[in-house]
Amino acid sequence: MTAGADLPAWAALPVAALLLAGAGLALVGSVGLLRLRSFHERMHAPTLGTTLGIGAVLLASMLFFSVQQSRFVLHEILIAAFMVVTTPVTLMLLARAALYRDRQEGNPDVPPAPEPRPGVTTPGD
Repeated sequence: MTAGADLPAWAALPVAALLLAGAGLALVGSVGLLRLRSFHERMHAPTLGTTLGIGAVLLASMLFFSVQQSRFVLHEILIAAFMVVTTPVTLMLLARAALYRDRQEGNPDVPPAPEPRPGVTTPGD
C-alpha cells in the first residue's frame, strides 16, 4: 500500500488535477523548445511553460503532504521562491549573451546596438 491510497477524495482530486496541469505545461514548454526555430524564440516557451508547470507540481506536493502529515508543509514554498528568483535572472543572462554573440557575428535578424547618448557614460568608460 502506498501513502496515496489513504488520501481522502477531496484532496486527491485537486492533487491529481494540479499534477496533470503541471505535466501538461511542462510538455508544452518542451514541445516549444523543439518546434521553435531561433534561440531567442526557444527561450520563452520552456521558461514560461516549465515555470508554471513546476508551480502546479509544487502546489500538488504541498497539498498532498500537508494532508498526509496533518500539518502545513513549507518546503515547497522555499523551492518556489528560488524558482521565481533564479528563472528570470537566468533568462536575461542567456538572452544578453545570445544577443551579444549574434551582434558579433553580424546576424541581420537582431537589432543593432544602441548608439551612446551624449553625456551618459557606460560602465568601463
